Amino acid sequence: MLMTPTVRETPNDREGVFAFHIMGEVSAEDMSAMAEYMNEQFDRHDKVSMLLIFDRYGGAESGASLDWGVIKSRVRSLTNVDKYAVVGAPEKAASMIETMDGIMPVDARTFETEAEGWEFVGARPEDEHLHR
Repeated sequence: MLMTPTVRETPNDREGVFAFHIMGEVSAEDMSAMAEYMNEQFDRHDKVSMLLIFDRYGGAESGASLDWGVIKSRVRSLTNVDKYAVVGAPEKAASMIETMDGIMPVDARTFETEAEGWEFVGARPEDEHLHR
């Protein structure tokens, strides 16, 4: 289970689905921890689905995505991620995801509500009553 100051994994009812709440400004350490965690999951699973839920997102620390582990996890996600859902993405990120969906081998979509994101990845949070 991944838990950093700004990234909190949400347990769910489906093997191979990894859901995260992103809160505040993401630091280089947060990004590195998430990348390391997902690289471990890519080693264990042929395909995974991911759900990122942005709550009170404060952006990313400058240079946070330049860590080698972060870059490696992004490249690996092209072959290891089946569905990639983002809820409440910042406008810039949302338009990039929608554009990239047509050219990446990952089914990537953005959603307005958590319920839509959960439905897309085919899972439900363990504490579902907290996410309605």
